[in-house]
Amino acid sequence: METDERSARESVVAAARAMDAQGLNRGTSGNVSLRFRDRLLITPSGLPTARMGPDDVVPLKFDGTHPPDQRPSSEWRFHRDILASRPELAAVVHAHPIHSTAFAMCGREIPAVHYMIAAFGGPNVRCAPYAAYGTAELSELALAALAGRNVCLLANHGMIAAGESLEKALWLAFELETLCQQYAVALQVGAPMILSDHEIGQIVERFRGYGLNASKP
Repeated sequence: METDERSARESVVAAARAMDAQGLNRGTSGNVSLRFRDRLLITPSGLPTARMGPDDVVPLKFDGTHPPDQRPSSEWRFHRDILASRPELAAVVHAHPIHSTAFAMCGREIPAVHYMIAAFGGPNVRCAPYAAYGTAELSELALAALAGRNVCLLANHGMIAAGESLEKALWLAFELETLCQQYAVALQVGAPMILSDHEIGQIVERFRGYGLNASKP
């Protein structure tokens, strides 16, 4: 195995473990993928991150084929379809964190209750309608919910975050879970104020040089 592929595989394992450490995942739920040359590298099916190593990461071609002795995550289809349709993205993470999943279970989108929503690309975070996990239908619904966005919720399921790097995708996933937690608390306090689309549009532009975007050329 070439050194750069080994490094890429190690970064996928590290990202999967980081989701556990940040409380975004538990057990064998959740999955991570990274674009690598003409394919993607994706976490395997049903293997706890504590036992996962670089050799367990599955190389998946964009036609859906993979080594016969390896099983990619059951959600490989939307990972593949997102990266195939969004060339500006390099990594996808999927998780079932408590607050994001709670809103997904209610089929609720997240409105502009905080300016940080602009980090996700627009004035809301959409919730894709329900479809069974691992299906082409779920992938199509996820792609629609991600139009103009880099995160979405999946009804009765969880969340997706995609970025120009694994670091960015993980950052977005954590920010989405934080926003969902804040929104859940705000709903208990009263009626959250919603920022206007115009205001969020201005923040989207300002965020192009914020945080993990600042180092981009």
